[in-house]
Amino acid sequence: MNYSKEEVIQFVREENVRFIRLTFCDVYGRQKNVSITPDELPRAFEYGIAFDASSIAGFGNEAHSDLFLHPDPDTLILIPWRPEHGRVVRMFADITYPDGTPFECDTRTLLKNAMRQAKDAGYTFAFGIEQEFYLFKLDDEGEPTRIPYDQAGYMDIAPDDKGENIRREICLMLEQMGIDPESDHHEDGPGQNEIDFRYSDALTTADNTETFQTTARIVAEQNGLAADFSAKPLDGKPGNGFHINMSVQPDDDGKAMPSMIAGILRRVAEMSVFLNPTENSYKRFGQNRAPLHISWSEENRSKLIRVPAASGQYRRAELRSPDPTVNPYLALTLMIYAGLEGVTGNLPLPPAVNANLFTADKEILEKLERLPESLSRARQAADQSEFIRTYIPASIIDIYCRQGR
Repeated sequence: MNYSKEEVIQFVREENVRFIRLTFCDVYGRQKNVSITPDELPRAFEYGIAFDASSIAGFGNEAHSDLFLHPDPDTLILIPWRPEHGRVVRMFADITYPDGTPFECDTRTLLKNAMRQAKDAGYTFAFGIEQEFYLFKLDDEGEPTRIPYDQAGYMDIAPDDKGENIRREICLMLEQMGIDPESDHHEDGPGQNEIDFRYSDALTTADNTETFQTTARIVAEQNGLAADFSAKPLDGKPGNGFHINMSVQPDDDGKAMPSMIAGILRRVAEMSVFLNPTENSYKRFGQNRAPLHISWSEENRSKLIRVPAASGQYRRAELRSPDPTVNPYLALTLMIYAGLEGVTGNLPLPPAVNANLFTADKEILEKLERLPESLSRARQAADQSEFIRTYIPASIIDIYCRQGR
């Protein structure tokens, strides 16, 4: 939005805003917030707002619990589901120690650092996201069931697709917050939906991912439903994917993107615990168009990375292994570093594998490296990775690789 601090203060005063939510994430990407009143906003911008971090995953203990939130004025939005009287706004916040030193487990700051390093190397990465989620009915107590909202299939229409109006409400609400959905449709699973978003820079993409999931849950609840973003909500049915489209500029000679893909292929097994952080995540692989083997191809949806049919500025690579339980700041941080490693090192892209890997002969599959097939194997791969240790703080590695969710 490109607001200044002064413009935010003026907006809050003129629009009768009564509460300001300072939003941040724990190391798993779960949103947290602290609400302040307008009188506290100047102090928040100048000094930050203290909070007790001892009960937040990865943020310390009772002996060292004080951290500070510093609102980012560029992320100001009005929360449309709150009342017109006594309006509420939200800003994402960066986290520091009391002396102003950036907090090493603030994954939003990690992503900013990755973007800065890429820029210093002469490259900019852009991202577009596609998120899948299920809509489930609630029981008599208002708790989520595992009963899908409908029995429609891929790209079905109403009345079979009962999620059509829900998706429309989500998209309209996001537009009110300055976020532009690109398309939406019913997915393969019963009650499963997908909403895709336009390309943007990494930080905006990660912020929008967090905003989208919250908005989807709010709209679903308002309609007597539950939005489920877990990796594999229903046994025997398609899992939820979080497909990440990535491009790099400049790429005047057409060589940067192949090297970017090569870099991600090289590091994806080491990154997997951060792209697929739950036990449930690994039940999704190898079925219903979710990849298992480390390979790429043009258009082929059985691959880990596919290059969709497009040209010019729309040409991109789609990573298909992540799921919506990911912390988007960590995912994009690692994708930038892996892609940058490929581009700056001029890594050659391995040959494309054009076979359908869900039906391919055993001889073809045995030649391909696999993604980790369990959370324990993914943890081991990350824990032994020099690449991960270079870019992810030891405390976050310990949380993901030894403590778990």
